[in-house]
Amino acid sequence: MAIVATGGLSHQVHGERCGFNNTEWDHQLLDLFEKDPEVLLNMTQADFARLGGWESAEVVMWMVMRGAMPAKVSCLHREYYLPSMTGIAVALYEPEVAIDPALNARAHELHREHMAHQTKGAEELEGTYPFTLERSVEHYRINRYLHQLIQPAFRERFLSDPEATYEEAGLSATERDMVKRRDWQAMIRYGVIFFLLEKLGAVVGVSNLHIYAAMRGQSLEDFQKTRNTKALYSVAGQGATKTVDWNKDDGAKR
Repeated sequence: MAIVATGGLSHQVHGERCGFNNTEWDHQLLDLFEKDPEVLLNMTQADFARLGGWESAEVVMWMVMRGAMPAKVSCLHREYYLPSMTGIAVALYEPEVAIDPALNARAHELHREHMAHQTKGAEELEGTYPFTLERSVEHYRINRYLHQLIQPAFRERFLSDPEATYEEAGLSATERDMVKRRDWQAMIRYGVIFFLLEKLGAVVGVSNLHIYAAMRGQSLEDFQKTRNTKALYSVAGQGATKTVDWNKDDGAKR
C-alpha cells in the first residue's frame, strides 16, 4: 500500500506579499514532518501563513498523509528546490512500525476544536487577504462568474461580448470595472480567489508572472529580479486563449 500527498511548500501568490518564500522554514517543516509532526499539528494556518506565505497552507495535505502513517517513519529520499514562486519537495517515507487502525475519540474532538481557530490572526499579515468562508459567501457572485471561464463556450462569449456576460451574471458596477481593467490587486482585496484570477489571466493572455508583479505594484522586470528563474507561465490550456507576446504586453494593471 502507498499513501501519496501533494501540495506546495512556502509560497504566496496574491497581495503585496506575493512572491514570499522561506527556504529555511521549508527545510525545518520537512524535518518536523518526519520526526515530530505533533509540532506541526499544533500550529494554525495563520502560523503557516506567517512562516511560509498564505498559500503554503497546502501542506495540510501532507499532514493528512502523515496522520495515516505511524508515529515513527524513515525517510528514504528527500529533495528540495525553489525554482520561482513555490518551494517544491519530493520525499519518500517508510513506516518503522505497523499502523494501528484504532481511532482515538478524544484526539478527534481536540482536532475539531483546533480547526475552529486555524485562520485566527492571518488577517493581520500585511498584504495578505485570506479567502475565508465569509468572504467566499459574500463575493460568491463574481467568483461564480469567473469560474465559468473553464467552459470553452463561455470563454468565447467573454472575449467577444463581455458586457453581455456581465449583465447575465448580474455583476455590480464595481465588479464589472475590476474585471474590465484587469485590476488584480483590487479583485484579490475584494474577495476573488486567486485561482480564478489566474484563469482570467490565461483567457486574456496575461501570464501568472505578470499578475504576481501587479500584485506587488512592480514591473515584470523588477519582480523577476526577486526570482531565481525568469520563466513565464500560465494555466492556459490549448485553445484557451489567443497567442500573446508576453514580453510586449505586460497586462499588469496596477
